[in-house]
Amino acid sequence: MDQQEMTELISATATLMEQFERNCTQIEQQQRALSQQLNTLSLQLPETVRQSADATLSHLPGALMGKLQSGLEQPVDDYQKRLSQAGALLGNGSQALAQQLQRMEALHKNLLWKTSAVLIGCMGLLLAGGAWLSTHYAGMIRDNQIAADKLKAINSADLTLCGGRLCANIDRKAQGYGDKSQYLPVQQR
Repeated sequence: MDQQEMTELISATATLMEQFERNCTQIEQQQRALSQQLNTLSLQLPETVRQSADATLSHLPGALMGKLQSGLEQPVDDYQKRLSQAGALLGNGSQALAQQLQRMEALHKNLLWKTSAVLIGCMGLLLAGGAWLSTHYAGMIRDNQIAADKLKAINSADLTLCGGRLCANIDRKAQGYGDKSQYLPVQQR
């Protein structure tokens, strides 16, 4: 039962209750009028007629209320049935919403775990890549350091080009190197 039906049902019930109150007020006014008429007639009628009228009138409000009550029982019962149906629908809707919320929470947790796993994997890859790059470039730096040391030695040596060939100023007093002492140190600049 949706909100509009619920509003219409409440409106219809309010109208019905208003009519009931108006009827009760009319009956009360009619009863007072009859009572006043009886009082005026009672002075004129003999005692037996007055007793008969009192007995009849004493049962009239009860009978009238019984008829009104029996006439109102059906709409009130229908209203109560509709209210119970609306309550059941609201209960079912709230249960469905609670289940959907639980599913959303489970999906959220699952997404958090997957995101965490991806982040941890990425961090591991970054660390592994960083370690590999560090070792790779450390080896390259070591190799380049040897070449740099050689270049320093060459730059500090007294070398020159002699007709397209390399010439060196050799230190003849120094001890020779190699199997046959064929290598002699070059003079420093």
